[in-house]
Amino acid sequence: MAPDSRRSHVWSGTLKSLAVGICVFYVGRELAVWLTVRNVHGFSAFLDNVAAKSLQDKVESFMSFYLKSGLIVFAVTLGGMAPCWGQTAQQTPAPSLQIQGVPSAGEQRQQQLPGSIGGTVFDQSGAVVAGAEVTLTRDQIQKQEVQTGADGQFSFSNIPPGPFELTISSTGFATQTSSGLLQPGEIDTLPQIVLAVATNKTEVQVGVSQTEVAEEQIKIEEKQRVLGAIPNFYVTYIPNAVPLDAKQKFKLAWKTVIDPFTFIVVGGTAGVQQAQNHFGEYGQGAEGYAKRFGAAYADTATGTFIGGAILPSLLKQDPRYFYKGTGTTASRVRYAIANSVICKGDNRRWQVNYSFILANLAAGGISNAYYPSQDRGAALTFENAAIGIGQTALTNLLQEFVIPKLTPKRPNKSSGKP
Repeated sequence: MAPDSRRSHVWSGTLKSLAVGICVFYVGRELAVWLTVRNVHGFSAFLDNVAAKSLQDKVESFMSFYLKSGLIVFAVTLGGMAPCWGQTAQQTPAPSLQIQGVPSAGEQRQQQLPGSIGGTVFDQSGAVVAGAEVTLTRDQIQKQEVQTGADGQFSFSNIPPGPFELTISSTGFATQTSSGLLQPGEIDTLPQIVLAVATNKTEVQVGVSQTEVAEEQIKIEEKQRVLGAIPNFYVTYIPNAVPLDAKQKFKLAWKTVIDPFTFIVVGGTAGVQQAQNHFGEYGQGAEGYAKRFGAAYADTATGTFIGGAILPSLLKQDPRYFYKGTGTTASRVRYAIANSVICKGDNRRWQVNYSFILANLAAGGISNAYYPSQDRGAALTFENAAIGIGQTALTNLLQEFVIPKLTPKRPNKSSGKP
């Protein structure tokens, strides 16, 4: 009801009540007179009182009597009508109180509205993946699982709002995870989920002997050729290579001395010596060339067998150079030069390379048996041994910085297995 209408209604009720009150006033007055007359004693006293007063006083007393009687009845009537007045009053509802910072009941219900999460799983070719396991995790504890349908789709419904994580897995594919934040009442459709093909990496440890492992490593070393031609068998690019047994040391030495490139190098050396008339006592021609070739090949064979097989087997030392490949340039230079006089033992500890040093002296001593008389002697033997150590240091520097780049078939240094 409009405010003006409510005021009209109140005044209408008030006027009605006032009219009724006036009527009751007169009726009450007459009733009071009648009651007074009925009381003879009271009425006689009233007449005596009137007779004792003057005319003006009589009139005033009579009017006061009537007025008081009417007012009494009017007041009683109005008291009985009070509920009618109260009924016309407009009641104002008490204002509701809300504490700032505390969500109302409606807002709390809105914040708890559940939502849904869905998506489609594909493979890398764009085909849908049916039967994939999709696990929904909330608060790292609550989990729900579904499978994708024939169309690759999945859905979780009635999920409370908050953070979530999905884990998607399927046979033959790598497991994938996806996370997000679900808002109240949200229908969250995730972007396409693409599963990558799993990389099968199976490592089987078989109880093989150290000799068998070393044999496989030797096969790798036998494929190491600089520029694809020059044999580089006495270098290992495997840091933790297994030590060789005596048989394998002799086998590696034999492979070296009978390699076709060894004969080419020896032949080339003999040709240069003959051209420069080194070891003149050998003469010229085919005979002189043959002697020079034989002497050079003997140096190679004795040095290889004594320094790479015989003494290493007796002293239990590894004749190979272990490629470093890491660290600063200075540290690698020091390492390469030091390896001309040190080596790894079969116990995998570093030690003085007695095999190489003694092999140079032994080979030099043996060469005194077939070189011309002016190219013999102990001094020459020690001199040649020192030169041999220097040549090995230079070769190690090439092995550390240059030769690996020129060796196509070599294992990855980070691999500890063949």
